[in-house]
This record gives sequence, C-alpha cells and structure tokens, in this order.
Amino acid sequence: MAIKRTTKTDAAFSMSSMTDIVFLLLIFFLVTSTLINPNALKLLLPKSTNQISDKATVSVSIKHYPANNTFTYHINGSAKPIQFSEVEGALDELLRDSDDPTFSIYADKTVPIEQVVDLMNIAKHNKYKVILATSPE
Repeated sequence: MAIKRTTKTDAAFSMSSMTDIVFLLLIFFLVTSTLINPNALKLLLPKSTNQISDKATVSVSIKHYPANNTFTYHINGSAKPIQFSEVEGALDELLRDSDDPTFSIYADKTVPIEQVVDLMNIAKHNKYKVILATSPE
C-alpha cells in the first residue's frame, strides 16, 4: 500500500527577493554614510547674546592690516606678535596639561576665513576644542 504524492516540492530557491534586499541595504548604507562626517571640526560657536559655559584657557587673536595685507597672531592678548608657524607650538605648550584643551579665536572682521580655518586645522590635528569669539550685539 504505497501512497504516492501527487505534488512534489521544488528544491530550487528563487534569488530575486534576496537581490532586492541586498540592493535596498546598499542604498541605505550609501545614504547614511554621506550623512556621517568623521573629519568635522569640533566647534563651540557661541551666540553673541548669550554666555557659553565652556571657558577657554587660551586665546588666539588675529589682527589684520589691510594696508599691506599682513596678519599678526597674539596668544592670550600679548602685545608681542608671533608668526603663524609658532602658533601651534605655543598652543601645545599652554594646553599640554589641560584635561579638556580649549582655545578661543578672536579675529577682526576683515580677516579672511582661510586664516581662521588654518587655526581650526591646528585644533583638529591636536584634538583641541575651538570657540569662535563674537562681539555682543
């Protein structure tokens, strides 16, 4: 008394649904990876009407002389200017023992943004936090 099945199971596997899932995952990861920027600078941008809670221990001032298009850098409000090549060493010396190294940038209105970005790059390389100082309204 052998009972035979009339329907047989198909051992083949359809890959079309698997390729759809892989394609959707690929799109998801491409979109989310563009939203994450690991090379961003850590900036604390205070509003000009409020005080910030994080106090910088060191300040760097950039003075622009438009007549001859030169710039001077001053650490902690010192009257003696230093060259840009000396700024990183001075910041390293002053912020070495700090547990949360932070410095603020004070720039004239006429200072080109590339000068400020150069200071921000120093902060990025040394993992310092930066406060961009503004004047009150």
